[in-house]
Amino acid sequence: MQVCRNVLIDPQLVPGGGATEMAVSHALTEKSKGMTGVEQWPYRAVAQALEVIPRTLIQNCGASTIRVLTSLRAKHTQEGSQTWGVNGETGALVDMKDLGIWEPLAVKLQTYKTAVETAVLLLRIDDIVSGHKKKGDDQSKQPAAPEAAQD
Repeated sequence: MQVCRNVLIDPQLVPGGGATEMAVSHALTEKSKGMTGVEQWPYRAVAQALEVIPRTLIQNCGASTIRVLTSLRAKHTQEGSQTWGVNGETGALVDMKDLGIWEPLAVKLQTYKTAVETAVLLLRIDDIVSGHKKKGDDQSKQPAAPEAAQD
């Protein structure tokens, strides 16, 4: 019911079967190639994370993950192949347009937003925890008095 509601509110659809994730992953990887150093790391990290969806579909079908995922990456480098994804029943590469497998764009966008917000939150928490100093740390780091001086 919620899917129908989402489609009626925002009737934009994107291909399913991991095709959208691979298309975005490919675009981010290409964008990262124009950068140097640490600037490209976030793009590559998100691109790699997006490949989890097609990888999971392939694994659930019992197909060869490396072979099929490599083929899907190669397919997405070709012009006009952004709608190719993984058939959830066979694990084969197919054009999602031909199979009629679509997902609401609104759901996909919200998923991406939530994932990025969660990653940012985790990075902030990690920053706060690593920068936090416990009370009493100053005293515990002082060297102990030499035993000879106490006698």
